[in-house]
Amino acid sequence: MGVSGSGKSCIGACLAERLGVAYIDGDDYHPPANIAKMANGIPLDDDDRREWLETLAEHIAAYRRRDASLVLACSALKRRYRDLLRRGDPALRFLFLEGSREQLMQRLMTREAHFFRGEAMLDSQLRDLEEPGSDEAVRLNIADAPEAIAEAFVASLTPR
Repeated sequence: MGVSGSGKSCIGACLAERLGVAYIDGDDYHPPANIAKMANGIPLDDDDRREWLETLAEHIAAYRRRDASLVLACSALKRRYRDLLRRGDPALRFLFLEGSREQLMQRLMTREAHFFRGEAMLDSQLRDLEEPGSDEAVRLNIADAPEAIAEAFVASLTPR
């Protein structure tokens, strides 16, 4: 989880490969109206995100029912969004990819062919972000290499 540009898709795919489990990019499940809004520089609000989050929670629940694991990349900016996702699996674990506004903006400016770009859009997500505490997520910095982030998160999953 994290704002746009934090590396959710890259880290998510890396984690899924490392764990040998399925991977879902939450962006693939936005309804067309959400994508159109973001492509036009209009931030999503809670109502826009509800259907999308419910769809993702259903996918999480489907994997849970099959006793299968899944890595899901999703912004999950607010605690209530994360709570909604947990309806799919109360044991859901979150990795919060955090970075400075400057790091995030630099990454967004290098994107090609993605519907989410621009300073105003990033700022809207940073305003909406309710950073999870250690009770809710493992926090790792996006300055680290994707493989190092994946390794650190996998290590956090292992009971000590």
